[in-house]
Amino acid sequence: QVQLVESGGGLVQAGGSRRLSCAASGRTFSDSFMGWFRQAPGKGRKFVAAVSWRGGSTYYTDSVKGRFIISRNNAKNTVYLQMNTLKPEDTAVYYCAPVTNQWGSWTNALGAWGQGTLVTVSS
Repeated sequence: QVQLVESGGGLVQAGGSRRLSCAASGRTFSDSFMGWFRQAPGKGRKFVAAVSWRGGSTYYTDSVKGRFIISRNNAKNTVYLQMNTLKPEDTAVYYCAPVTNQWGSWTNALGAWGQGTLVTVSS
């Protein structure tokens, strides 16, 4: 059983920054990239960013390009999401997961989710 523990969320003012961490323990998939998803209040879970296994390639949804940076430290089994210039519309519960891509669509390759971490951006 794999465990995904997200942390780093909290309340931040618009324009501020926050760094999220995702610590993975237990079984880890070497054939999957890692990604972040978020679920805004009253909305579905959507893809935010992904990073290749060795960290050489990154992918972002348009709304966060230039503001967010995804990275990973495989020695620590940890994935990060540096969020800069935060906007109220970034308010959501953020989740990490192994991901796969098909025809430009990123999906959770594990089929399970952690508890997520709530990021609230005030205006």
